[in-house]
Amino acid sequence: MARGAQGLARVAVVVRAGAAPLWWAGVFAAGVGVLVPGITGRRIGVMAGAALFVLGAAAVSYGRRRRYTALVRSAARAGKHDVLQDRAVSVRNWRRGHRWWLVAAFAVALLSAFAVPAAGGMLLAGAGTGLRLKAAWLGRRERDGQALLWVRVDWLGANGGRPAGKAVRAYRSTGIAAGDAAPGGARRRTAALV
Repeated sequence: MARGAQGLARVAVVVRAGAAPLWWAGVFAAGVGVLVPGITGRRIGVMAGAALFVLGAAAVSYGRRRRYTALVRSAARAGKHDVLQDRAVSVRNWRRGHRWWLVAAFAVALLSAFAVPAAGGMLLAGAGTGLRLKAAWLGRRERDGQALLWVRVDWLGANGGRPAGKAVRAYRSTGIAAGDAAPGGARRRTAALV
């Protein structure tokens, strides 16, 4: 890397990285949880789980939006020597760094089925949905501003993988075509050759 250059990871990709593992772990835990009658019974467990799904999705989706908005406003243009991290690398790094948290959350969701069937799993799935909604919101901001948002990898590491944590002082921005991820953090679709 050139002197003064920074490794940059896409903000939306990092936000979205936990969505799929949380969703699938939650769906599996809720499915297994329905098989256990639990203390409250299945009907109450599923109804409570539905409420927790909605609350979890809303809390995760809307959490810290003011901080994200402030960082978006202060975004500086990335330098020509800055290194843009691939989408797959950002996702892999986030998931490796959080694998034990994901396993612990899955285990708690499974064990909670003995008290309230399916509720813990549905809460996990709601958190995954909330992360996807937050990434979509960031994608709309990126499209509106015609600029992709990036965070320094060293600041990301200092925050435990949180792209809006205290150690993150500002975002960087690039043109809308930079990197291998579309606005919102999804894989960039390439046009099929005819």
